[in-house]
Amino acid sequence: MKINVANRLEGIGEYYFSQKLREIEALNQSGAAVINLGIGSPDRPPHESVIAALHRESMKPGTHAYQNYKGVAPLREAIGTWYKRWFDVTLDPSSEVLPLIGSKEGIVHICMTYLNEGDQALIPNPGYPTYRSAVTLAGGTCVDYALREESRWEPDFDALEKMDMSRVKLMWVNYPHMPTGQAPSPGLFRKLVSFATRHNILLCHDNPYSFILNDRPLSLLATEGAKDVAIELNSLSKSHNMAGWRIGMLCGSKERIDEVLRFKSNMDSGMFLPVQLAAAQALTLGDDWHQSLNDVYRERRAAVFSLLDLVGCTYSREQVGLFVWARIPRHFESGYALSDSILRDARVFITPGGIFGSEGNGYVRVSLCSPVANLVAAMDRIQKALKEAV
Repeated sequence: MKINVANRLEGIGEYYFSQKLREIEALNQSGAAVINLGIGSPDRPPHESVIAALHRESMKPGTHAYQNYKGVAPLREAIGTWYKRWFDVTLDPSSEVLPLIGSKEGIVHICMTYLNEGDQALIPNPGYPTYRSAVTLAGGTCVDYALREESRWEPDFDALEKMDMSRVKLMWVNYPHMPTGQAPSPGLFRKLVSFATRHNILLCHDNPYSFILNDRPLSLLATEGAKDVAIELNSLSKSHNMAGWRIGMLCGSKERIDEVLRFKSNMDSGMFLPVQLAAAQALTLGDDWHQSLNDVYRERRAAVFSLLDLVGCTYSREQVGLFVWARIPRHFESGYALSDSILRDARVFITPGGIFGSEGNGYVRVSLCSPVANLVAAMDRIQKALKEAV
């Protein structure tokens, strides 16, 4: 019997990392212990008070029922307080905050809420692959806008203004940018809000990297007029070492939150109550937490710089976030070629930049989610492979 998959899956392949992890697992089973420097999954635990809150609340007999689709008030209030403290953004917790089971879920919810067949969405190239997948699954059409190193990985607004915007409904943006680590320049958010206002486009800002190796956490919602045209996703995955907990949030005007909730409430349920209350605890952590986390990442980043020097890559030392983005040496055809070469010869995996779009073909990305000892071991392997190749 042959069952055809839905047309919406046309052009949608299995997520790159899903495929690659199987390949790496096969190598591991054959006895080749691969050092994986590709995935941005924090390897350290959340703060001990967060784990204690989860344990304490889980032991209560009345915490195991279904939960409100909008999240409990303590979590929404904690999100509102967090946004005011760090971003100077005032949110009404009762109407302008929507907790999510991870912000990746929110990307899909937004696309399903707003896109009809034939609608277009502007997608950054390079950018997070889920933007493209979510738009396509919702029936929309992806329209790339190029981000290039010579333009500091920011949109070319002159080029955008020359495009036909009549069918564009959404624009996905992400600063600090993944995969390039580019922080927003002064005035970028104002330009984005102005552009979206002129063209009646919903600006969707994905903002999970503000606290990693970045001295100035910013929210697009702090920009004058942003709430009229923008919504913002955020997450505790990177900033609080809670990737597997699946704690995200959508912030914006009441109208936008209510619209997305119409879709979300038909697709999932509220998060486990102890997880929500532990997340609220995480959001109370202060400078000491972020400084200690960044001290670790700063040491790892220095080791990654050395690794990339060994390979012959070039990179900006000003980039922020959980990865290092680097241009490949000229003798490699693409980031895929460099990644495959290192995996084959040194059993070290780094991410080819081309998975983030065609503008990333000449780059690779290295995760900081690995201890310095692993990074040193990776360098030793690569150095040995280079000597054997001579």
